[in-house]
Amino acid sequence: MKTMISLLSLVVLHMCAQVQHPVSPSKSKIMSDTAKNNPYYSRTERTHLNVSDTEWKQILPPDLYAVAREASTEYPFTGKYNDFDQLGEYYCAVCGNHLFRSDAKFASTCGWPSFFEADKEGVYYKRDVSHGMERIEVLCKRCDSHLGHLFNDGPEPTGMRYCMNSVSLDFVPDKK
Repeated sequence: MKTMISLLSLVVLHMCAQVQHPVSPSKSKIMSDTAKNNPYYSRTERTHLNVSDTEWKQILPPDLYAVAREASTEYPFTGKYNDFDQLGEYYCAVCGNHLFRSDAKFASTCGWPSFFEADKEGVYYKRDVSHGMERIEVLCKRCDSHLGHLFNDGPEPTGMRYCMNSVSLDFVPDKK
């Protein structure tokens, strides 16, 4: 029975994860510093950015660059927003584009922050057949950064699970 539970746990984690180049828990600059040093960061601008990966590499912390520009992933259960339930808005950590509202976040127990709905103007999707799996990649509509993947095992009302990397997200709490 223990073997069956362990095997099932591994399958579930594998469904969420990308196997390529896991990113260690963040030791980089805090996101506000990244935003200050990033001339493309804006929470109001929606114009599509055409910035080379070479330039992003000079601007972004290494862990964010690895996930956002190289489609890497964080280790499960290590991201700052995995076990996080404050009310507010989630933005792309690379460009500041609006992605999610905290009301759409739920505890999926897969090891990454999960949402059942995204800002339709904030994200787009691409077929991902890497690592011997067929998945749907979720990308920022403004800067084309990798955010995570979309699965059809989420809660109602959408039945979808946006499995995101915390490092790709920037959170702004609601004002009290």
